[in-house]
Amino acid sequence: MSAYRPSWLTEDMAIFQQSVRRFAAEELVPHEERWAKQQHVDRQTWLRAGEMGMLCPGIPEEYGGGGGNHAHNAIIGYELAYAIATSLGTNVHSAISAHYLLRYASEAQKQRWLPRMASGELVAAIAMTEPGAGTDLQNIKTKAIRDGDHYVINGSKTFITNGHHADLVLLVCKTDPSLGAKGMSIIVLEVADLPGFRRGRILDKLGHKGQDTSELFFDDVRVSVANLLGPVEGQGFVQLMQQLPEERMFIAMNALGAMQRAVEETIKYTQERKVFGKPLLDMQNTRFKLAEMQTTVTIARTFIDDCLDKMIRHELDAVTAAKAKWWASSQACQIIDECLQLHGGYGYMLEYPIARLYINTRVMRIYGGSNEVMKELIARSF
Repeated sequence: MSAYRPSWLTEDMAIFQQSVRRFAAEELVPHEERWAKQQHVDRQTWLRAGEMGMLCPGIPEEYGGGGGNHAHNAIIGYELAYAIATSLGTNVHSAISAHYLLRYASEAQKQRWLPRMASGELVAAIAMTEPGAGTDLQNIKTKAIRDGDHYVINGSKTFITNGHHADLVLLVCKTDPSLGAKGMSIIVLEVADLPGFRRGRILDKLGHKGQDTSELFFDDVRVSVANLLGPVEGQGFVQLMQQLPEERMFIAMNALGAMQRAVEETIKYTQERKVFGKPLLDMQNTRFKLAEMQTTVTIARTFIDDCLDKMIRHELDAVTAAKAKWWASSQACQIIDECLQLHGGYGYMLEYPIARLYINTRVMRIYGGSNEVMKELIARSF
């Protein structure tokens, strides 16, 4: 990040940030091209991330975590986006899934799952989206019908980050389909050798090529009622609505990292690239465009830092998070598009960082709730 330091970025946080930056440079970036071809990271990388303290840093030490807060997760998201190291799905694992468990799981469930998530022994995914239900979570069809001391689960999920490697799946389903949103629950599945559970193909995406995104299928899967997340059924939709603002803030932080890297790459490129006998940066249009971009990045950083400060204090509301998510992701896409234009034909080549930033950033306007839905959420607050 720049010389500007927000209030939440303490000296200890700054040291942690440097550790994340080294981890990305040494353990992730050198393998990104190979992972993109195989469509997933090496399983050993999760264990290595656990050894280096890169997993579950915001989880208390008593559960094997780093004892930090959401600022640690935000730093990881920023640095990996900045490094264009998008293959390791730490956001879903550490910043999202682990915090569902921390907030809603029983003590026995926390002790059972969180330490192994922090070590990388368990890889976690949260399964919300279905072929016919994305942002409209109330329309999910996957059912978990109670049969004695077990739930019998049938349904399918798609676009599931970490789906190929996941050992632990937080499944959003209907435990009482007749109640609509009030009949939704989250059930945690340990899927290794689980009868009736199967993984579909790893989906071939436009960007984030090395991050395994898969289909999941559940055919008469039986799981103990003890795996329900929360003390009673029907709390799933409430849990999702409480946690989604935090997920959206991490998307905003990723967008900030991507746009910062894009501007830096473009300044460097335009200093070196000669057009009509002089550096491209000497041309007024280039200077003006970059001035506009730098201003936007500064505004984005200030806004996102303020939102993150609120999130750490547990004061972030859903409307503000929606504003941060849609605006930051939209600005990142616009800035990166203009940066690519300034690169000319070279910007279209994947060997250049700006091309990879371009394809990886586009999805930010879709996942975590589409930007159109974010605006609707904001409008409802009028």
